[in-house]
Amino acid sequence: MRQHHIVLLPGDGIGPEITSITKRLLEKVSGQFNFKLSFEEQKIGGSAIESGGTPLPEATLESCKRSDAVLLAAIGAPVYDTLPREQRPETGLLALREGLNLYANLRPVKIRKSLIEASTLKSDVIKEVDLIVVRELTSGIYFGKPKGRIEGADGERAFNTMSYSSKEIDCIAKLAFDLARERKLKVCSVDKANVLDVSQLWRERVELMSKDYSDINLSHLYIDNAAMQLVRSPGEFDVILTGNLFGDILSDEAAMLTGSIGMLPSASLSSNGPGLFEPVHGSAPDLAGQNKANPMAMILSAAMMLRIGLNESPAADALEQAVENVLDSGYRTVDLMCEGCTELSCSEIGNRILNSF
Repeated sequence: MRQHHIVLLPGDGIGPEITSITKRLLEKVSGQFNFKLSFEEQKIGGSAIESGGTPLPEATLESCKRSDAVLLAAIGAPVYDTLPREQRPETGLLALREGLNLYANLRPVKIRKSLIEASTLKSDVIKEVDLIVVRELTSGIYFGKPKGRIEGADGERAFNTMSYSSKEIDCIAKLAFDLARERKLKVCSVDKANVLDVSQLWRERVELMSKDYSDINLSHLYIDNAAMQLVRSPGEFDVILTGNLFGDILSDEAAMLTGSIGMLPSASLSSNGPGLFEPVHGSAPDLAGQNKANPMAMILSAAMMLRIGLNESPAADALEQAVENVLDSGYRTVDLMCEGCTELSCSEIGNRILNSF
């Protein structure tokens, strides 16, 4: 029997609630498809700060490195916002990405017919949306050096450095082109090449990479135009390729096309180690402990883990279909509620999904 070891990182806020439900679903689906999952729970973010004073304990990172895949719920809370930058939950997440060499973040955005009315955009604008944002994750302005704050003649000055090497651009571009071959053969590369030297190199390397993918239709957009077109005509996009900063912005914008950020999963991938799978939403501390959270993005992240991280595609299909079945039956969490539907709690909708396959 195939065996996979999973590290669970419940984190903060609603994280423990949605992790508990997702673990039960994974245990059931693994039994149905004849493979075994073992689970190890570790701390990250605020929960790690509370127990040990650091947002990413060494034990957590080492456990993640030894795993077959990592499933993270959410981190952060307002109580930690006043801490020094190096002690905040978000710093722990960045350190985890760097420690696992997670160079690529994938965020699929697909409109479900059962939720089309939940979007703030008109249905005829979003009905054909099925895209994926491919974001470079371990370089760019979030990791570039020098960075810091200094005192000068004009007062304090803060600075960050946006930097990419040819090798880093080539790695993320290849992934995007390979993904496009499994989809609609379209890549839109987003940069700011009219202003930034780093974006000029980005565009040159992507153009060079495209010569090995003559079957792929490559286009380029500046970040400001891309943000506009993503709202104006999102159905035109297939694979969106971009750097760390622009990808951070565009992936959140794309997430809201669906009407609820609580429905969207993501995957962060390494070239030769375990991937990190997590919902796009945050820790929602205002909902923590109230049994109101939407667990479906976490469940769909688990499905991405099964498919991409563990090569268990039939089980991933079953898990995704179970979510679809519950939505088609008119059941909703509070964030998705609309006329004619039945509102369920976090645990109730988890049980509905559990019993639908």
